[in-house]
Amino acid sequence: MLPPKALIEAVNAQAARLLSGELPLSRTELEAQLKVLIQGALSRLDVVSRDEFDNQALVLAHTRARLEDLEQRVQSLEQRLTVLHPMVIQNDKA
Repeated sequence: MLPPKALIEAVNAQAARLLSGELPLSRTELEAQLKVLIQGALSRLDVVSRDEFDNQALVLAHTRARLEDLEQRVQSLEQRLTVLHPMVIQNDKA
């Protein structure tokens, strides 16, 4: 796989060749060639679909919320333990 900068440069060179007028292409043929060129370049990039991105963002939001909830529960339990058994906490910190 080409690095992104090299990929962009390669696509730019191929697009410039298509647009330079060297090849006698109709507008329809030119559009088709550019579409193939861009689709090929995008397929070489390490990207995900918008749906997959949105799904993963949703999973991350739920995971963060769950983590925050668990952190609060642990803090609450630690406070209760300190009140009920202060020596246990002091011995653990030593």
